[in-house]
Amino acid sequence: MKICGLTNQEDARAALETGADLLGFNTWSGSKRYLDLEAHASWLQALPPRRVALLVNATLDEARRIAALPYVDALQLHGDEDAAYCSAVAGLGKPIIKALRVSTPADFATAGTFSTPHVLLDAQVTGAYGGTGVQVNADLVRQFTASHPNLALWLAGGLRPDNVAKAVRATRPRVVDVSSGVESRPGVKDFAKLQAFSRAAREA
Repeated sequence: MKICGLTNQEDARAALETGADLLGFNTWSGSKRYLDLEAHASWLQALPPRRVALLVNATLDEARRIAALPYVDALQLHGDEDAAYCSAVAGLGKPIIKALRVSTPADFATAGTFSTPHVLLDAQVTGAYGGTGVQVNADLVRQFTASHPNLALWLAGGLRPDNVAKAVRATRPRVVDVSSGVESRPGVKDFAKLQAFSRAAREA
């Protein structure tokens, strides 16, 4: 379970307390959940090594700078990054997760070319890079799994405490990734929703 879009120490600790395996921090300045990792280094470095930095169409130099931070444990590429870019970032020494925004099978046809076995499926919403609250069609997710059996499915997109169990049973992802579905407002997590989400996901 990955709790993404964390913007403060209290929410990060609450995510861990409720069972998060991974913590996601959005480095894209266009996001409502943007976090300047270097400005918040003091508390980020005190967290356990489960910290994933989310990048959206970052320059290679920017990716290299973020990958070099000792309190970043993995990189999630959530933009329009191509296979060559992913190969370069994979060479920076940190695990990578490649996110694909999907609406048809064509959107994941090249999923095996991004230099990582970890592929996250999110809903395709024009002009948005995650955090939209829109779900991915379960049939489409199953098509992805059938066509890419050697890839680890990370499922995002519109997951909430009231629907995550159904999504897990329908698609059997390796990881569920939630942001807006456990918030009281953008960038602020809700402890009760975190608890309910974790319980529902793990029971499923």
